[in-house]
Amino acid sequence: MLTRRMIGMATLGMPLLNLSTARDAAAQDYPNYPSRPVTLVVPWAAGGSTDAVARILAARLTQDTGKSFVIDNRAGANGTIGFASVARVRPDGYQLLVGTISTYAMAPHLYQLPYDNDRAFTGIGLIAAQPMIMVVPKASPVRTLAEFLALAKRLGSNMTYANSGTGSSTHLATELFLQAAGITMNDVGYRAGAQAVQGTLQGEVSMVIQAASGLLPLIQSGELRPLAISSRERSPVAPEIPTFREQGFPDYEAVEHIAILGPAGLPVPIVARMNELARAAMTAPETRERLAALAVTPETQRPEEWAAYNAAENAKWREVIRSREIKVQ
Repeated sequence: MLTRRMIGMATLGMPLLNLSTARDAAAQDYPNYPSRPVTLVVPWAAGGSTDAVARILAARLTQDTGKSFVIDNRAGANGTIGFASVARVRPDGYQLLVGTISTYAMAPHLYQLPYDNDRAFTGIGLIAAQPMIMVVPKASPVRTLAEFLALAKRLGSNMTYANSGTGSSTHLATELFLQAAGITMNDVGYRAGAQAVQGTLQGEVSMVIQAASGLLPLIQSGELRPLAISSRERSPVAPEIPTFREQGFPDYEAVEHIAILGPAGLPVPIVARMNELARAAMTAPETRERLAALAVTPETQRPEEWAAYNAAENAKWREVIRSREIKVQ
């Protein structure tokens, strides 16, 4: 259970800063930025997909700038421990955050947080995206999304889906689909995504929506059958899988976006420089190849696009959480 104390521990003992002085110093440093090592805080444990993307980014940035970009994993409380730590650092561009949509657009509407999500950060921009895929066990009688919907409407709540964590991005993506489809299914809880996938393999549930990285090998081996992918367009990681949009859900999109953020007050020149570096790093051919192995694609934006994007995603997931009455105990 997430508590203020769990998150607040990350910020204890940090002194208040003179933000205007920090901004002035950082702006003066801009022509040489970065002039020393940069820490990228990853609010998830080492070994996960976000961590892997951050390490690919850090390696390329180190190569491109000649300065070290170091990963600092600060996991816990659905990513908010790491977010809380960056919310209080000096805004000089030397401690940044590699965040996911589950923390910057979903968590604020599920938890009481020790920071103001709307004001505590500067968005530098998106860097990558990973789609989710809806799959059924190979023994399932359905082969298309239309067949699944027909069966769900006939069987009603006898149909089940695997839930790898209340309030997780995959859980909310599933609830968004159920709402759009107008169907009811009971969820079966699992401790993590891997267990949810295993339960689906064993036929314990009717379906699961999970990140593509954990599903593609099982789809390719024929152990799971894909029905739809959650991206707006067909994804290069699995171009043969049709989107929800193609199959009667024109407004459905639920993608695991990854972004770079900094603390509030980050000087505009530093934001612009870091955005430029990150976009170049993520779109380099070697980076694309390494990301493809993770079922991730580069998806970048300019700093001025962040505010509208972030507001729209927060509004979208706030409404899903409210209308589906999702609460974290």
